[in-house]
Amino acid sequence: MDQRLSFVTLAVADLQATRQFYVDGLGWEPAVHVPGEVLMFRVADKVVLSLWSRVAFEEEIGQRVATGGVPPLTLSHNVATPDGVDRVLQHAEAAGGEVVAAGQDRAWGGYSGYFADPDGFRWEVACNPGEIGQSVLP
Repeated sequence: MDQRLSFVTLAVADLQATRQFYVDGLGWEPAVHVPGEVLMFRVADKVVLSLWSRVAFEEEIGQRVATGGVPPLTLSHNVATPDGVDRVLQHAEAAGGEVVAAGQDRAWGGYSGYFADPDGFRWEVACNPGEIGQSVLP
């Protein structure tokens, strides 16, 4: 098996609210949108973020496990500067997201903060000065 990730699929409660947040709020361009079923974005070379209606998700793969808290997953958006982190967090909040941790210096040497999308999925916005962090910048 090749070492790669092609799709990240998240089950969402309200696909229309999700679309409003990502498309109308954050300004992302959908690659695929099937109303009531799925919304997909090309987020990197050969990587797609798929936001799937929870109903359609469960019909195909079974009922998801309820965690009763924060989903045990984070998505990360890396930027080049700490100011960039703060700007993205402000943009996400203006789009209707909830900033759950303001930007701050981290013990690992970078600067990051977190916002939650309409389904509570946590997005880390990070300035990672390390080699791997720099390797993912556009």
